[in-house]
Amino acid sequence: MADRPKGFRRLMAAAIVLVALVLAAAVYVWRDDILRTRLDPKEPFQTYDPPPAPDYAQRSAWALMPNAPEAPTAGEPPADVFFVGPTTFDGGRHWNAPIDDPKADRLFRQVMAPNYAGPFVRVGRIFAPRYRQASLYTLMTLRDDAREARRFAYGDVAQAFRYYIAHYNLDRPFVIVGVEQGGTLAARLIAEEVAVNPALRARLAAAYLVQTVVPSDNPPLPPCLAPKQTGCLAAWASVYDGEPERAQALLDRSLVWNDAGQLVNLGGRTPICFNPLFGAVVDAEAPARLNLGATNATGLEWGARPAFLTRQVGAKCDKGILRVTRPKSSSLKPSGSWTDRRRAPGYNVFFADLEADAGARVAALAEPRATPAD
Repeated sequence: MADRPKGFRRLMAAAIVLVALVLAAAVYVWRDDILRTRLDPKEPFQTYDPPPAPDYAQRSAWALMPNAPEAPTAGEPPADVFFVGPTTFDGGRHWNAPIDDPKADRLFRQVMAPNYAGPFVRVGRIFAPRYRQASLYTLMTLRDDAREARRFAYGDVAQAFRYYIAHYNLDRPFVIVGVEQGGTLAARLIAEEVAVNPALRARLAAAYLVQTVVPSDNPPLPPCLAPKQTGCLAAWASVYDGEPERAQALLDRSLVWNDAGQLVNLGGRTPICFNPLFGAVVDAEAPARLNLGATNATGLEWGARPAFLTRQVGAKCDKGILRVTRPKSSSLKPSGSWTDRRRAPGYNVFFADLEADAGARVAALAEPRATPAD
């Protein structure tokens, strides 16, 4: 009889452990749905009151800009870079981020700017507008509300670019860079503001749309088919080798702009696939020996050039998706929370490759054009 309470306690402990394991397994299986529910504003976008609009005449509306944007000096690079940053705002109460959200701004400054604007610091003066970006939640659902939030974000980016051109560009050569959500917004910006303006097209060295799906059948600019080609589009979305489900999800779930300015499904079209190791849209396999330098620049002082790890990755375009070999260094591996892993990574395996590629295109744009013989 004395053993029965002890056995009962053991049975209860085993039951509690089993329930805990079942709950943990359920949380793991449905973690994406749980995260979506937590970040869902739970309000139709049509009745949503967005945060105040930025005033791009104010320095506070720019995350990055030169000290004297209206007066470039001889010591600064010869071109400009208009940079549209990736998603740094999770969501929750808002469909679109206030431009002064401290957590989103900190993530931009500590992680995204060093890793993705960093490759272009020596190429041009960086102009990175703060904009009412769509939340991370909007990238995890295909709901119409989420599409409307992303369309809304484009209005700020367009206004920022127009202000930059009117007040700061001063007829200088420029590069457009967009990353993830910023790349999708930049794709529309290029189509509506640059491609239709011969003067702007003539000064565009290139546009780099990182982790961005752009249909190859109707791009806003000619794809970059060779190094030093100017006025062209370098767009790619990448996955690591051994991630066929993620590659298929990119093809199935990516939204692209139609001619009416609406976000629609890719619909079976093949995306543009620029390979940074070749500096061109090409299907050949690029071995890791071509990789000029990957880096994790997170936390690095702004403007400081990071140390590079060479020969970290190879890459090959396959059905419009850039398949990248897994980096050797542990500093170049996904980390952080579930939300962190759904953003642009906190490192850049093509940092030095993009720096060299963009510098060469800006230099090529400055070269005198040959005139036809009489």
